[in-house]
Amino acid sequence: MSEQMRIMRSKELPEELRDRIVARHRSGQGYKKISAALKVPKRASIILKWKTFGTTRTLPRAGCLAKLSFQGRRALVREVKKNPKITVAELQRCSREMGESCRKSTITAALHQSGLYGVARRKPLLSARHMKARMEFAKKQRNKILWSDETKIELFGLNSKRYVWRKPGTAHHLSNTVPTVKHGGGSIMLWGCFSAAGTGRLVAIEGKMNAAKYRDILDENLLQSAQDLRLGRRFTFQQDNDPKHTAKITKEWLHNNSVTVLEWPSQSPDLNSTEHLWRDLKMAVHQRLPSNLTELERICKEEWQRIPKSRCEKPVASFPKRLMAVLDQKGASTKY
Repeated sequence: MSEQMRIMRSKELPEELRDRIVARHRSGQGYKKISAALKVPKRASIILKWKTFGTTRTLPRAGCLAKLSFQGRRALVREVKKNPKITVAELQRCSREMGESCRKSTITAALHQSGLYGVARRKPLLSARHMKARMEFAKKQRNKILWSDETKIELFGLNSKRYVWRKPGTAHHLSNTVPTVKHGGGSIMLWGCFSAAGTGRLVAIEGKMNAAKYRDILDENLLQSAQDLRLGRRFTFQQDNDPKHTAKITKEWLHNNSVTVLEWPSQSPDLNSTEHLWRDLKMAVHQRLPSNLTELERICKEEWQRIPKSRCEKPVASFPKRLMAVLDQKGASTKY
């Protein structure tokens, strides 16, 4: 055997040469003639690959696929398509029953190579009633909405990396560390509202929130926020279905003040635009490193007012897309 032939045996042939091998095979030449004409070793695997995948190109490799045959992989793909929620352990058992024992990582890699990925997203449990309500809600999109929500912000609660440029050996110097305390150092509860025109009022909730306290928050802040944002009297107020929001005294206050309330479907956090602003607020507040709860409240209010109108417009502008997504999903959970 020539030196050239030995090198070719140890390395994968160039793609152009592989194509020529397949072309000669298609014209009716046998392996022996192809090998002699192109001065390459007999490569039945190239022909087999072309017949199986329709290409001679190098395919992506993942894991220990050599321990799982092509037929075994196709059988696993069939099982996954029949039952998308089948576990890897169950697939491993199926593989053993077919006479192919392999590791879970091999099965996962084989499915990845077949274009199957993903961990099930956690979404609120939706009954048929929930989905119907979400569908009806999506069909009744209303403009001029004043969005509202509550959130909790911890003093040292943001679990994100912070960087400090330092010299070697000074990692534990006081100036190069971030102080932490047990249980986050305390927290505050906030109620806030906004519209496409900007942020309304932000209120710290003292003590435990109940229906009476919620009514007082609305009484002192809701109409003033609508006035500050120039929404007029014909705005629509959004709140979720928390029992405090649907309590009798809350409904009476809203009715007495002629506030139109957006009929909100249960189990629908994916439709609430306020979550985006809460995330922005928490990031901005914790970059300022408040040292106590009084300072935390002050900084929260400052940063809430600093959120630009353009940022408020974005989640509101995406609301029609969220509604369309609900319709497309026939009321089921969406990606939002």
